[in-house]
Amino acid sequence: MADPHSVSSPRRILSLSKKRRATLSFPDPDDKASGFGMSGEHGPKPSEVYGFVGAISTVVTTVFFLVWAYVPEPWLHSIGIYYYPSRYWAVAVPAFAMVTIVSAMGLYLGLNFMMTPPPTSLNTMFDEYSREPSSFVPSVEGDEQPIEPISDIGINQINDLMFHDVK
Repeated sequence: MADPHSVSSPRRILSLSKKRRATLSFPDPDDKASGFGMSGEHGPKPSEVYGFVGAISTVVTTVFFLVWAYVPEPWLHSIGIYYYPSRYWAVAVPAFAMVTIVSAMGLYLGLNFMMTPPPTSLNTMFDEYSREPSSFVPSVEGDEQPIEPISDIGINQINDLMFHDVK
């Protein structure tokens, strides 16, 4: 059993894990029993399939868009394509998309500025999640120090660290 007054710190756990000897094993390349992949699963993962289909469909869609936007009408008629959207939309849709993206970014920045308290507000230093430093005094064995509980650093300590040499 562990001593009830000892501290279980991450440093102690790390130092104990360093003392263990690591073992490393490599798979046998001639062993065909495991099949495709190390985990025994067969075939591609669904995310790989979705990524492949997404990449191919993006390339095909881009080619169709460029053909529709730049190939002259007589060439499209010569290969049998008579019905297609107006060329106006080849310019209008990307322009509308860019205006929408820029407007959304401006709206997002504006909302963030509106929600941020002013610099003179005490809410910039304290809120319902603030934690005062505790007077935690651990029982120390040797040179290992446990990690202190999480807390906020006071504004006086920050000012002292940043501005104590400024004259």
